Amino acid sequence: MDTSSPWIWRRADWPEDALAYDAHQTASDLAEAYRTYGLLEGKATTLGLGRTSEVALDALSDEVLATAAIEGERLPLDAVRSSVMRRLGLATSGPFNRSVDGLVDVICDATSAIDTPLDEDRLCRWQSALFPGGTSGIHRIAVGRYRDHVDPMQIVSGRPGREVVHYEAPPSKDVSMQMERFLLWFADTSPNATSAMSVRGKPIDGLARAAIAHLWFETIHPFEDGNGRIGRAIADMAVAQHLRQPVRLYSLSRQLLASRAAYYDALNQAQRSQTDVTAWVQWFARQSTAACHAANQVIDQAIEKRRFWEKQEGIALHERQRKVLQRLLDDGDGGFLGGLNAEKYMKMTGVSKATATRDLSAMVASGQMRGHGAGKALRYFVNVPGWTHGITE
Repeated sequence: MDTSSPWIWRRADWPEDALAYDAHQTASDLAEAYRTYGLLEGKATTLGLGRTSEVALDALSDEVLATAAIEGERLPLDAVRSSVMRRLGLATSGPFNRSVDGLVDVICDATSAIDTPLDEDRLCRWQSALFPGGTSGIHRIAVGRYRDHVDPMQIVSGRPGREVVHYEAPPSKDVSMQMERFLLWFADTSPNATSAMSVRGKPIDGLARAAIAHLWFETIHPFEDGNGRIGRAIADMAVAQHLRQPVRLYSLSRQLLASRAAYYDALNQAQRSQTDVTAWVQWFARQSTAACHAANQVIDQAIEKRRFWEKQEGIALHERQRKVLQRLLDDGDGGFLGGLNAEKYMKMTGVSKATATRDLSAMVASGQMRGHGAGKALRYFVNVPGWTHGITE
């Protein structure tokens, strides 16, 4: 064992003490993550959000788009959306994309079949689904099996001759043994395990378990490609096993994408750890909190939309007026840049200027919209309590 190496997997106490964390130091961050999630779950329950609700569809689509974007891959939104809808049994005429379908299947399998054991076969099927053509870009890769190349598995950056090695994973010959230990730990620490493992004599917190599982898997880096996406799916699975929430309400990958540089830095620091992974668990918990905050804002907007439409019951509105109002609501407070005027209304609905002016005046009179300015500067904004649209009066 080369103890001079900086990598955590070379430590003599790997993985036992090397993947331990201080429950006392992480308590406040974990508690805040659960508190924020509780608020999110409560709002979702109040709205009666199901697995096919718009919020749930957006959260799953965001997870797919973001986990790919973290790896530098931009997926087509329409293909992602249609794939998500098909996976949830909803009708769609959107495009098919085998790679997108594979990623959607992996994420959905990880968070729905949470009581199905995580084993080598399942992980290899996940990785196969990510690369249906057996290639990553134009390069052929090992698909459906652990890596077996003799060259070091390294994460590098920089120009040839000036490369910087950010991380080096265990050699391929050790991957099977390393993964066997990881999968045994994942099974033994599952909330459904008959005698769950503990860390330093205390039960492993569910969110901390997700953080450790993600770090451990990324440290082994068992596949030739796809490790990041699979590692995040494993973290999602661990969270789902703990929370037992059938509806996806937030996207952790969206938050990790927003903090991408910090995400890689936190992983790299944890993989060089000389003590334990307390700092990594704290960082992971804070990202979960931030992801729930973002989802709470989305649900708050959904609640505002519902309240808005409830107030319109009994008021006669043409379908084109409803369409425009919904667009303004979807864009949020100040989201419709520059406000709405008669010309924009004409383009959105295809009506004449006289009809546009009449429709807008009627919606102001009925309270759905409010006007600001006069003459050519007159703009209209959807009338939602608390929305300022960036106007200071």
